[in-house]
Amino acid sequence: MQNSTKRTVRTVLQTSVGVAVMLPQIVSASGVPESLPWVAGSLAVAGGLARVMALPGVQALLPAWLRTDVEVRE
Repeated sequence: MQNSTKRTVRTVLQTSVGVAVMLPQIVSASGVPESLPWVAGSLAVAGGLARVMALPGVQALLPAWLRTDVEVRE
């Protein structure tokens, strides 16, 4: 994979995880009721994704350029 493509994929993944982590605050600030089914489902998925991505076993399965515990050298 080309370096620019790797950077793009990494950026999209990091942004998605970042939005997933911030989703509860976004929902709270927007005033949308958390009891709406799609909001509740989104919050559950976001929380699950953030927890799973932080697991050491998941980090070990990711390619080196996607791991958060290893510095990327280009």
